[in-house]
Amino acid sequence: MFHLFDKAILGMSILRLLSGTIEIIVALVILKLNHVEKALMINSMLAIVGPIILILTTSIGLIGLADKISLTKIFWIVIGICFILYGVNSK
Repeated sequence: MFHLFDKAILGMSILRLLSGTIEIIVALVILKLNHVEKALMINSMLAIVGPIILILTTSIGLIGLADKISLTKIFWIVIGICFILYGVNSK
């Protein structure tokens, strides 16, 4: 009846819930401020949260899979994440 979750799954989901909660709180703060310049500044500060959560959740997932996949595949996954972050942050 009681289902235990894998530690990696639990950690990844908690981080995503935290990220979503931060996003909602920031949206409410932006609405309360009702000022474009301040909202843009807060939104810019929030832009760092997404990549951090991506890196942390992927790291937890990779640690959870470390005994099941080869080092070569882990290397390619890390390279892929680096490309995603580079593509998002490049101008």
